[in-house]
Amino acid sequence: MSLDRSEVAKIAHLARLEVTGGELDAVAGDLSNILDLVEQMNGVDTAGVTPMAHPLHMAQRLRDDVVTEDDRRDRYQSIAPSTDAGLYLVPKVIG
Repeated sequence: MSLDRSEVAKIAHLARLEVTGGELDAVAGDLSNILDLVEQMNGVDTAGVTPMAHPLHMAQRLRDDVVTEDDRRDRYQSIAPSTDAGLYLVPKVIG
């Protein structure tokens, strides 16, 4: 698929991109190459290919879930203007 200058200018306007007149030909060529590649990939028969989320079948290594900080909720809430049952109380702002 080949895009011309006017199509690229229209796409740039819709996408709110600033493309100068000198850049239109280069951008048109780049976009045309991308669309040609997409057309080429769409033409490949993938009927027997199993979809996959990742090309490598690996389990993700996770770190051990351990507590690394002390519980400071009581300390932080002691300086709050108003708390109740571990929650911060704030004035109602929406009526």
